[in-house]
Amino acid sequence: MAETASNILPLGTQIIDFELPDAVTANLYSLVDVEGERGTVIMFLCNHCPYVKHVVDEIVRVANDYRVLGFGFVAINSNDVDQYPEDHPDLMWQFARKHNFTFPYLYDRTQEVARNYKAECTPDFYLFDGEQKLAYHGQLDSSRPGNGHSLNGRELREALDALLGSRPIPGPQKPSVGCSIKWKYAPKE
Repeated sequence: MAETASNILPLGTQIIDFELPDAVTANLYSLVDVEGERGTVIMFLCNHCPYVKHVVDEIVRVANDYRVLGFGFVAINSNDVDQYPEDHPDLMWQFARKHNFTFPYLYDRTQEVARNYKAECTPDFYLFDGEQKLAYHGQLDSSRPGNGHSLNGRELREALDALLGSRPIPGPQKPSVGCSIKWKYAPKE
């Protein structure tokens, strides 16, 4: 399993709107449907990645803990399902149900949203503040499959807590590490 690190997207970058179908409900969702008053977490996930499988239950715990505090959460799968049929929307809803997702799991068929966010890996986490500016882009925590580190969502939780307390987010922000997004063709520079 080859590790890929997330790209750097400058802090302060304005959130980018989208309109994508939810794999569970088939409803279209845009930013206004998922954003939170205090901030919004956009996560790039997929079904097959061992890194995602390793952290998915902690992602759901974090979302459940912070949604009630005014944060919105959304997961987006941008993988090419021709290459990776296990990431197909017909299977996304099963993955979401199995792991009790309490947030939409959207399918980015054209991969435009992943390109707009310069997403590179799964999982990848973007936290935008209440003014829709990027405040955190990095890892959930330092746990990886087989590395023995505690799975606790520490870095993302610290970033969310900092926004709640109107404090600076602790640094340095470490990139997320996971499987590469499976592009239909090479991304344009």
